[in-house]
Amino acid sequence: MVLVDKKKEIDILIIAEGTYPFVRGGVSSWIRDLINGLSEFNFGVVFVGSRKEDYGDIKYPIPENLVYLSVHYLFDSSSRPPPRILEGDKKHFEKVRKLHHWFKNNIGKAFPKELHKKEFYEKEITEEEFLYSKRAWEFIEDNYLLFARDTPFIDYFWTIRNVHAPIWRVASIVKDLKPIKLVHSPSTGYAGFLASLIKNDRKVPFLLTEHGIYTRERKIDILSADWIQDRRLSFQRKKGEVEHLKEIWINFFIGLGKLAYETADKIISLFDDARKIQISLGAPPEKTLVIPNGVRIENYLEARKKRGKNIPKVIGLIGRVVPIKDIKTFIKAIRIVANKIPEVEGWIIGPTEEDPSYYEECKKLVYALNLKRNVKFLGFQKIPEVLPKVGLTTLTSISEGMPLVVLESFAGGVPVVSTDVGSCHQLIYGGLCEEDKALGKAGEVTPVANPSALADAYIKYLTDEDLWESSHKAAIERVEKFYSFEAFIDSYRKLYSRYSNGGNIV
Repeated sequence: MVLVDKKKEIDILIIAEGTYPFVRGGVSSWIRDLINGLSEFNFGVVFVGSRKEDYGDIKYPIPENLVYLSVHYLFDSSSRPPPRILEGDKKHFEKVRKLHHWFKNNIGKAFPKELHKKEFYEKEITEEEFLYSKRAWEFIEDNYLLFARDTPFIDYFWTIRNVHAPIWRVASIVKDLKPIKLVHSPSTGYAGFLASLIKNDRKVPFLLTEHGIYTRERKIDILSADWIQDRRLSFQRKKGEVEHLKEIWINFFIGLGKLAYETADKIISLFDDARKIQISLGAPPEKTLVIPNGVRIENYLEARKKRGKNIPKVIGLIGRVVPIKDIKTFIKAIRIVANKIPEVEGWIIGPTEEDPSYYEECKKLVYALNLKRNVKFLGFQKIPEVLPKVGLTTLTSISEGMPLVVLESFAGGVPVVSTDVGSCHQLIYGGLCEEDKALGKAGEVTPVANPSALADAYIKYLTDEDLWESSHKAAIERVEKFYSFEAFIDSYRKLYSRYSNGGNIV
């Protein structure tokens, strides 16, 4: 579905998987900043989401230079072709077996070349054939008998269907796209797969930026998912063994990541440790590059002026209410802090609609721990208006890339207590160079999922004015010296200019 088409040439096409413009914060803010900051380029956005009902309205104003926006839902059953009985081509299904085998076993080898092209998904095996043909049934039945006899067949059948079917949906997006000069994906996964198909079909450069490590984050999601159940009895499982259906999903996303690394012209990470992880997962080192995030310092100067003399006994967690942010650990930490500082407040500032059941669990935990007066869910707020009212901001995530909220807090002069994820250690203690380290710490880093360690750090910062003041000073100096918006935007300006010269790299 095309929502915006200003009939102008598209310079840069961004593939947004589950983010901009329907979700606020994080990668969405990053995409918004790129589009707004590079007004000399015309942007298009292809939004790829799960189902329409999982998203609300567009959350951002449409910028003048966003000239194209199309929206696609990969798991929306209403757009599937109507069922009909098909025989299926035996020879073609050998290629599906090859594709499945590659995802299952041959992660170390190159993605089969013929499967790089959209024509395979349009002409050789269609979505209809995969969903309804006799050959597809035989393919699933054969693989079940070979690999998953201990798993109920109905679970295996729907897993194979749900894992593979979005591939055809993604491939179908390519044919209707307008001409572009360059495709840029902010993740691997389905977005990276689509960008790979576009690069091969349109012969345009492909830039890949990873904010976290997509395959790792999906692995965390899948291993903790209760919608994939291991129905085997305990004696049927080996110690530490990953359930077969979860393994299928994990290998699928690892495979998509490898394809994106193989196809991309440049692979960008936000900090050097992430770049090293990308290389360990198959990214060719010569393609890799680090471009840190940056923030508009001037947007936060007023927040610094509005800050009162005393440290507010308020800790702000700015982020979506979803499991990967580990909101429950934050709530538990506030319980410990409240035992020593009864007036403490924990503000959870971010959208709650992405995972309603997790939001409900968090609210029940607040009630169970008797924290109704201490913990508040505030929904989306303007960050510069929130920062003068909090003594600290915090992240309790189990995975992050380079969180913008840390840089925004620093720009507003607020120290941060974070779990040891992504680039948080580098940001808080200084890790770019000796000059960065010499600025001192701008907060504290604690282990993941450790409420006691978080609570100890919160209490220190809320009660020690000298510590707070030195971290406040370090935070401002670090963000102004090393993480400016201008440096971030200029890095992408140079990359876009270099790679969008008529589709030829100069």
